[in-house]
Amino acid sequence: MPTRPRRFPALAGAAVLSLALVTPAWGRPEPVPPPETGGPATLCAPAGTLRGGQGQEAVVSLCAEAGPRGLEITAPATCRRPGTATRYACLTSGTWSARRAGAPAVTGTLPGAGTYAGPGTYEITATVHARSAPAGVDLRGTVRATLTVTAPKPAPTHRVEVKGPALRPHSTATLVYTVHRDSDAGDGSARFGLIGEEGTGIRLTTDDARCVNPLIGRHPSTDRLTHALDCALTDLQPGRPATVRVRATLESACSTIVSKLGYWMPRGQALHTGGMVAGPTVGCE
Repeated sequence: MPTRPRRFPALAGAAVLSLALVTPAWGRPEPVPPPETGGPATLCAPAGTLRGGQGQEAVVSLCAEAGPRGLEITAPATCRRPGTATRYACLTSGTWSARRAGAPAVTGTLPGAGTYAGPGTYEITATVHARSAPAGVDLRGTVRATLTVTAPKPAPTHRVEVKGPALRPHSTATLVYTVHRDSDAGDGSARFGLIGEEGTGIRLTTDDARCVNPLIGRHPSTDRLTHALDCALTDLQPGRPATVRVRATLESACSTIVSKLGYWMPRGQALHTGGMVAGPTVGCE
C-alpha cells in the first residue's frame, strides 16, 4: 500500500528558520528618526563643460545654498584626461556673479558666500579654474546655470551703524560706531573689526579697552597694524547696543574704512555656529 511522503522534518526546519528570522522585540533596533527638514539645502545644476586643446575636459556644476553665511556658491566638477575614460575629482576656484529678476544681486569667490537677497530664480555666471587630481587637466572658462532658491531670507540678527563726517586728507575724524544685536538667539559675544586701506598712512586709534590694533609678525615682534582695529564685544543684548568711538587720522592720501562684525549663534559645538555681517563703509572726500 503506497504511503504518503513524510514532510515533518522539512516543516520543522522551516519553522526553526522562521523563528530565527524573527527578532525578539527586546532586540530590535530603535526606529530610525526621519531626517531633519527645514534647514539649509544645497541645490545643484549642470553648468557647462570646459575643454582643452588636447582633449581634456572638466564637467562643471554650480550649486547654491542659502544659510547663515548667506548665498553660498560652489562649483563641483569632474575631469577627464586624454586617453582614459576615467573621471577624476577636480579642484575648482574662481569668481561668480548672480542676477535675480534680471538685476545684479550678489557676487563672490568660488567657493564662497555673498549676501542672500531672498528666494527667487538666480542666473549664476562663474569664471572657473578647474584642475584635476591627479594632475593632467588645467582648464579655465565660463559656465552658467539657473537655480531657483526657495529658502526664506533670514531676519537680521546683528547690525552696525556709524555717525561721523566723511574722511579727508590731512585731518582727524571721530567716528562713533553702534553695534546692535536684535535677536534673542545666540549670546552677547561679537568680534567687531575696522580696516582702512593699507599703504595710505591712515591710523585708527581708540581709548576703548575692548579694542586693539592687531598684532603682526613672529614673536617677539610687537608690530601692529595701525590702519586696523579689532574689538572684542561681550555684552551685546537686544535693547543694549555697544558703542565704539574711533579716531581716524589721514595723511596726504585718501582712504575708506570698512567694518565687519562676526558673531556667535546657538549650537556652540558645531563647526559653523555664527555669521558675519558687513557694517557701513566710511568714504573719503
